Amino acid sequence: MASGEDARPGRERVAADAAARGLQVEFVERMRAGSLEEAATILGIAPADILKSLVVKRSDDTFLFALVPGDRQISWPKLRAVVGVNKLQLPAPEVALAATGYERGTITPLGSTTAWPVFVDAAVVASPGRRVSMGAGEHGCSLIVDASELVAALDATVADISEPQAAG
Repeated sequence: MASGEDARPGRERVAADAAARGLQVEFVERMRAGSLEEAATILGIAPADILKSLVVKRSDDTFLFALVPGDRQISWPKLRAVVGVNKLQLPAPEVALAATGYERGTITPLGSTTAWPVFVDAAVVASPGRRVSMGAGEHGCSLIVDASELVAALDATVADISEPQAAG
């Protein structure tokens, strides 16, 4: 999506961007979930099939998206090595909103107000035909998409950038 503000609601921006990329997505209305497990139950999928769409800030004040399975977390050393930088961080919620046009919990690279580079954990595309869920630009809505088609449509870099979720 082109840089600059887009006044359309999040879901409409997501749908328009997906269509422009030739990407088929399915929107699913759902109640708000209190946990990853609850969200997976609501959607009828495994927690690993819910992608966390994380906005990551570089030291030069540019951003990237990191997509990791819901049951995993970013491995900062792995992501820094793939990106080729010494420092990355998760920005404050208001900074992520300004960078993407989406609130936390709704973030997706699709329809972002700026098309930042996308890095996808290799586990996401390990199984051909895998369908995953992710933010759809608005609370109360998720999108379902073929993981490999998503990676191709976003021209994403696929790499090992995650590790098992820390216990606790």
